Amino acid sequence: MTNSLAGIAEALEALAAAGAERSPESLTAAELVAVNNAYGALRRRVDAAFAPVAAEIARQSRRELGKESLAKRHGFASPAALISTTSGTGIGEALRIVQVGEATSPRMTLTGDPLPAKRQFVAASVARGDLGVTPAAAIVTLLDRLALRADAARIDEAERQLVELAPGMRPDELSKLLARVEAHLDPDGVEPRHEDARAQRSLVIQERDGMVTLTAKLDAETAAPVKTAIEAMVTQVLRRNEHAATDERDLRSVKQLAADALADLCRHGLSCDRVPTGPATTVVVRMSLDELQSGIGAATIDGLDQPVSAAAVRRLAADAQVIPCVLGGESEILDWGRLKRLFTPAQKLALAGRDGGCIFCGAPPGWCIVHHAKWWERDTGPTDLENGVLLCTGCHHRVHDDGWEIEIESTGPAGRVWIIPPAWIDPARTPRLAGNSRYALTA
Repeated sequence: MTNSLAGIAEALEALAAAGAERSPESLTAAELVAVNNAYGALRRRVDAAFAPVAAEIARQSRRELGKESLAKRHGFASPAALISTTSGTGIGEALRIVQVGEATSPRMTLTGDPLPAKRQFVAASVARGDLGVTPAAAIVTLLDRLALRADAARIDEAERQLVELAPGMRPDELSKLLARVEAHLDPDGVEPRHEDARAQRSLVIQERDGMVTLTAKLDAETAAPVKTAIEAMVTQVLRRNEHAATDERDLRSVKQLAADALADLCRHGLSCDRVPTGPATTVVVRMSLDELQSGIGAATIDGLDQPVSAAAVRRLAADAQVIPCVLGGESEILDWGRLKRLFTPAQKLALAGRDGGCIFCGAPPGWCIVHHAKWWERDTGPTDLENGVLLCTGCHHRVHDDGWEIEIESTGPAGRVWIIPPAWIDPARTPRLAGNSRYALTA
């Protein structure tokens, strides 16, 4: 507890130094970001100190104690209800902090001998204030689910790498990371999980107050052609807007563009002799040719986070154009030096295998252009794979306008890309892993 309180004190000092005592309106943009970061660090420190307390409340409120349960003696039906009421959080957050506390607190055997925490790497990361309760709970949930299906040493190694990769990730990025780690640790479970998800697919159409609401829940195999087609149509409009005069720009929002794209696809389908119309766009699947031919293994689909089984890809190939990740064949040129300024479609497909989409925000490859890491004009950079990265339009402007730099280690599927923030964001200019590199465990 002493170490936890010391961490909170350090976080409070950092918060004051960042300018939190001043009014927010008086802070510069850089100071606002610094205060936001300091508040985040303080929140993580407070949660780290509270997690073992929450776990002990749960232990003293376990069901077998009946009326002697700590929570019931204080008028609450469960420890989560006690914690959520007194801390002002939701039941879900209370359950997560109990889960993290139970997984990261020291334990004892039945004879009273001490045991280390169940998840030692998560415990250390939470104690340092690197990992918040929500991502820590997600990691613990995944590792507990895999405990009976994967070797303990591999589980421990995955935990070690996860706590290094997860800090700073958005929730959608963390979900993608955890999905790929589960497929990596339990490849035999990909097909059963996919079949379970496929059994739950649904589409509900409701009309109310003059509007029609479509609520869809799709497995990855079913969603791939839907998502790819709609995103391709939206991307075309966004690219036209980028070069259009102000009075010629399409003023629809991205959500409106997506809705209209779905309607256009359905109108097209109704005008055809056969419905559905057959393959109209390309779905890019990342897997080895052996896996595609044998039907054994896992694959990723561009634009989707959840890995799918090779068997699902074989079914998908019957209804849509599928490109397996086999590049450079048929004498396609993947490096152009200074002969061409624009990267070719073949080069973009190759880079999508490494980057997975925009290296900054994770937008799908179809939304991206290929950016010269060493700029074409300023640095005379070549149009080669070793100099290309995928960026969406917004992040492309961000790189050019804000002073970010990009370093590329290698161009293969296991190659890594680093982004280096400008000094006004990070005075130390510490490189950050980007693109697919953030979701890959090392061997």
